[in-house]
Amino acid sequence: MSHSLTDRRTAFRRALRAWYSLQARPLPWREAPSLYKTVVSEFMLQQTQVKTVLPYFARWLAALPDFSALAAASEAQVLKLWEGLGYYSRARNLHRLAQAIVARSTPPRTPAEWRELPGVGPYTAAAITSIAFGAPAACVDGNVVRILARLTADGTVFRDSASAAKYFTPLAESLLPAAAPGDHNQAMMELGATVCMRQNPRCPTCPVRVFCVAARQRAPEALPRISAKPIERRKVTRVWCECNGTLLLHRAAAGAHRLANLHELPTAKQAGLAEDVTRRRPLLARKKRSITRFQITESIHAAPAPRGRHRPGLVWVPLEDLDLLSLSGPHRRWVREILAGRVP
Repeated sequence: MSHSLTDRRTAFRRALRAWYSLQARPLPWREAPSLYKTVVSEFMLQQTQVKTVLPYFARWLAALPDFSALAAASEAQVLKLWEGLGYYSRARNLHRLAQAIVARSTPPRTPAEWRELPGVGPYTAAAITSIAFGAPAACVDGNVVRILARLTADGTVFRDSASAAKYFTPLAESLLPAAAPGDHNQAMMELGATVCMRQNPRCPTCPVRVFCVAARQRAPEALPRISAKPIERRKVTRVWCECNGTLLLHRAAAGAHRLANLHELPTAKQAGLAEDVTRRRPLLARKKRSITRFQITESIHAAPAPRGRHRPGLVWVPLEDLDLLSLSGPHRRWVREILAGRVP
């Protein structure tokens, strides 16, 4: 490596760290940091914004303050605390991870060991071990990919975010300092989240702008180039069945991939009702939401109680007990809106 390149990398690290020491947001997992706080925050922040995570993190720490408490908790309590945060497999993996940690004499310290635990991929392993143990592991998430693509003005077209992360990992590792790699990783993520944003990046305030080729070319928003997946549109017909102060819900099976043991308003098919008949019933709400590449329109219709044999997964829940159950986040909001008569 030439001295000029070494000097530039050293100058980049210093500029980034100086900025981070002054501008880092006072996030709760950074205050009196611990391995447990780092792990919980990293799981919650997967595919979720900081502002969304903050109230969940506070409630979680109040109820389950350490690995032992989490390991001993029931899955129902874990899911209830996670309710509304989405991607519930993260909560289950975090629960299993805590049980694995408690079963060991000491927690693992290397990225390779952490990747053997439930729900821990390359990025999460690097984040946890660099922050908690000073391991020399570079974190490469969407924020870091964006920074590195713009620093180098690399116009490579990637098929997805994972391939972009793999491509930029060697560069991220070359920038990682031997001292305090966790602080460097957090500074990079902070820069991507607050300055080098996907749209309208704040280039004039960027502490490392002098190193950025895309900024000099005045085209940072064009990078990175990641192929967009085609959007798939789906329609779902759901039913609202009330009877004697109870509401019909569908509980997903324990082995379900995405919503195991969570409750939702049943689809017409789950309730054993014909969709064409259901759609002629009174419409109570029509909701639109996006999950990954799917755009979903869900129509909720008032419907009579299903007749005949009891269908798998259907449960009648007293209205006063709804808050005791774990519902998926959108369904919790929809049920409350319909019960309050405030459907937008």
